[in-house]
Amino acid sequence: MTDAPIRLLLADDHPVVRAGLRAVLETEPGLAVVAEAATAQEAVTRAARGDIDVVLMDLRFGRGTMGGAEATAQITARPGAPRVLIVTTYDSDADTLPAIEAGATGYLLKDAPPEDLAAAVRTAAAGRTTLAPTVADRLMNRLRTPGASLTPRETQVLTLVADGLSNQAVGDRLHLTEGTVKSHLARIYAKLDVDSRTAAVATATDLGLIRR
Repeated sequence: MTDAPIRLLLADDHPVVRAGLRAVLETEPGLAVVAEAATAQEAVTRAARGDIDVVLMDLRFGRGTMGGAEATAQITARPGAPRVLIVTTYDSDADTLPAIEAGATGYLLKDAPPEDLAAAVRTAAAGRTTLAPTVADRLMNRLRTPGASLTPRETQVLTLVADGLSNQAVGDRLHLTEGTVKSHLARIYAKLDVDSRTAAVATATDLGLIRR
C-alpha cells in the first residue's frame, strides 16, 4: 500500500505562475495539485473543504482585495487546517512578519530552485518550517537587534508617510489622533537614529522594514 499524496492548493492571481508551480510540483512523487485559486478569498473557501494538506499562498492579489497574510490567518484559524507555505517575490519585513504571525508554516521566494520548492512543500506538510535564506537572515537580524525593529503599527504609520500622507491624513487612515501619529514617528526616529520623515523612510526602506 502506498502513502497518500500530499494534496496541494495553489493560490496566486497570475495564471502563468500557477501553471509554472503545477508543472514543477506534478513531476514530484507524492505531491498532487488538487485545486487552484485566483484570489485569496477563493483560497480560504477552498481550503475549508478539508481535502487540502498544504496551501501555496502568494501575498498580494491585487489592490483592494484580501491579501495572502489575511487569508493565511483565516485558513490556519480553523481546526485541522492545512499548512500554509508562502510563495512570493517579496521578502521585506513588512511582508514576511505579518505572514509568519498569521500562521504560515514556511516562506519561500518564487526564484527558489524547483527542488527547494518541493522540499519546502514536504517540510510544511510535516509541520516543520522552511524559510528562504534572505527571510531567515532578516529574522535573525531582528532577534539580534530588536531595538531597530518596528512594531506593526509603526510599520503602518511609516508606510503611509512614505506614500506622502501628512500626519493628520495618516491618523485619519488608521483612526489615530495626530498626536498619536507624532508619538509613533518619534519612536521610529529614535529606533532608526534619524531626525526627519525623509530619512526615516529611506533608512527603513534600505533595511527592508517597509516596502516601496
